[in-house]
Amino acid sequence: LFQGANFNMAIPAIQADLGLSADALEPMTNAYFIAFAAALLIGGHIADLVGRKQTVIVGLLGCAAASALGGSAGEPGTLVWARALQGVFGALLTAAALSLVATGFTEPKERGRAFGIYAAVTGGGWALGLAADGWLLETMSWRGSLYAAVPVAVIALIGALTLLPDRAAGTSGHFDPLGAVLGAGGVAALVYGLGGGQSSGWTTPLVLAVLAGGVLLLVAFVWWQTATSGPLLPPYVFKDPNRAGSILSMILAGAGIFALYPAVGYYLQSICGYDPLMAGLAYLPMVAALVIASTQVSARLLRRAAPRVLILAGMVLTAVGLLLLTGLSVDGSYTTEVLPGTLLAGFGIGLAFVPVFAIATGGVAAEHSGGASGAITTAQEVGAAIGGAVLSSVFSSRLSDAASSDTAGADVLGGYTATLWWAAGSVLLAGLVAALMVRDRAPRNGARLPL
Repeated sequence: LFQGANFNMAIPAIQADLGLSADALEPMTNAYFIAFAAALLIGGHIADLVGRKQTVIVGLLGCAAASALGGSAGEPGTLVWARALQGVFGALLTAAALSLVATGFTEPKERGRAFGIYAAVTGGGWALGLAADGWLLETMSWRGSLYAAVPVAVIALIGALTLLPDRAAGTSGHFDPLGAVLGAGGVAALVYGLGGGQSSGWTTPLVLAVLAGGVLLLVAFVWWQTATSGPLLPPYVFKDPNRAGSILSMILAGAGIFALYPAVGYYLQSICGYDPLMAGLAYLPMVAALVIASTQVSARLLRRAAPRVLILAGMVLTAVGLLLLTGLSVDGSYTTEVLPGTLLAGFGIGLAFVPVFAIATGGVAAEHSGGASGAITTAQEVGAAIGGAVLSSVFSSRLSDAASSDTAGADVLGGYTATLWWAAGSVLLAGLVAALMVRDRAPRNGARLPL
């Protein structure tokens, strides 16, 4: 809640306080997302080896310490390291939390409810972070907004210590150092290269080399997982077409949904004149729709309907919501132009994400649940990175065709709405992939698949 969204909103205050150039801000912004995406697979593997509760505790302690370090930073280098540490410990926490849901609830009704709650938290966390940080930035400094993560982590830590089951680690295996290096290195290279392409250009030799290296590392990672006796992800995880479909669908959906927040955020603050707090609060109806869809609709239907039907229906609704938002205009309003599209998109995300998470982590032995959880969350982050790169290119291309500075506001808004067309197409493709590849009639209860 206090790691991704709040830092982006705090950037202007940080730049003014520390006297930073625009170039100095890029490493701070990128450090969290690169570290987070790269560490997700490792975080899931660690959860399998040492225990999920223990990994959650370490993740919470690390997030609190990193946030305190960031809040006390007096120069940019310290803040970059704090952001990277937030990403690493946030990845530990995220992968372990999903693994806890996947292994702790095996009865179909309970499993559906648990994944509904997890999808609601995952999908609504960013929007809630925007609302919370809008209030924090108005009432405190940017340092205070980072320090605010500490008491939140302490409260969560108390809950983890008292409520989470104290089960031993589910495997007697060993840490896979080469697999961790190949997987984390490949993901980090992809995320870094996609970000570099936006700022330096896609034909830059360094960007091309980094992207190619990332692909090669991931190919080597997949090969190593099938060759080693103690893999981070066992071969049957890769061979299941249902899981492959859910992961590919999440990559495409992540790429499309990424466009929603910057487009709506720009419209609310630059066109409607909302301050950060009001802009954050404007997302709450979307969060409510997402929560209702995930916990009351998708969670209940998960044990009755084929998962691909729920995923396809959710992706279609999300795409329709994105298409409605392409009609944003400079003389419109929140009620008529933002609310309908965000409500549909939020409902669609909630409907689709529950079966996606359930399929991705279902049918996996308990001792490999963390690895599977890391794989689907990594897919979500890689999708967001791809979406950011593609949509940035579309946005820049649209602005390059602008006629004059007299219509700057309309041109920028037009750039954002152009990205939403591409985003809707990516989400529709995600639904099509799920419809073709996810063939299960109902999510499995966590029983181990044949090797």
